[in-house]
Amino acid sequence: MASKSSSFNFDIVSTFDKAQSQFRGLNANEPGQWPPLPKVLAWLGIALLVIVGGWFLLLSAASDELDAERNKEPELKQNYRTKLAQAVNLGELRKQKLQVQEYVTQLEKQLPGKAEMDALLSDINQAGLGRGLLFDLFKPGQVEIKDYYAELPISIKVAGRYHDVGSFAADIANLSRIVTLHNLSISPPLAKDNTGSGGLVMEATARTYRYLDATEIAEQQRAAKAKADAARAQAGGKK
Repeated sequence: MASKSSSFNFDIVSTFDKAQSQFRGLNANEPGQWPPLPKVLAWLGIALLVIVGGWFLLLSAASDELDAERNKEPELKQNYRTKLAQAVNLGELRKQKLQVQEYVTQLEKQLPGKAEMDALLSDINQAGLGRGLLFDLFKPGQVEIKDYYAELPISIKVAGRYHDVGSFAADIANLSRIVTLHNLSISPPLAKDNTGSGGLVMEATARTYRYLDATEIAEQQRAAKAKADAARAQAGGKK
């Protein structure tokens, strides 16, 4: 039994010595002449380097992309919940949209077109005359073009009794078209004015509004585009 154990140990030592002897005197410039064991270990080492390099070059990039997609998951879930809530309330939202459109249409009806401005000016004038007021001044100003509408200021100066002046202001507010009074000033008449007993003088700027016609809208769009192009060109020049 002891001889068998001694023989087994001797074989291990002999095998280890033979393997170790294959690594002696290796010429790095001629790997093709290496013994089998160094060749196998060198091949395994190269294969390991290729696997590790492939991991860092390919799998690492894929792993980063996977992590980025995982980080998007909470945001996508929140977007899903928001859109799901909108889908559940879609019918109600459509009703609200129709209500808003109807409201906008009603407001647009209160804005006269270009051709209706003369009739509106006449309505303002008739409102004053109907209350027995005397017009010392009724002068439309220059039309001011805004983004979505046009505004016409009208300088007015009327004289009459207190209650008639108040009723005239109320009539202006109740016109079917939108007319607002600005810079309102009420004062006693001068000695040269003949307004009768209890008379007052009211000076104000009445402003009425109308929607833009197709030509004016096209001009507004061209002006906005030209302004944007100029801003981009200026920004490019600064760079």
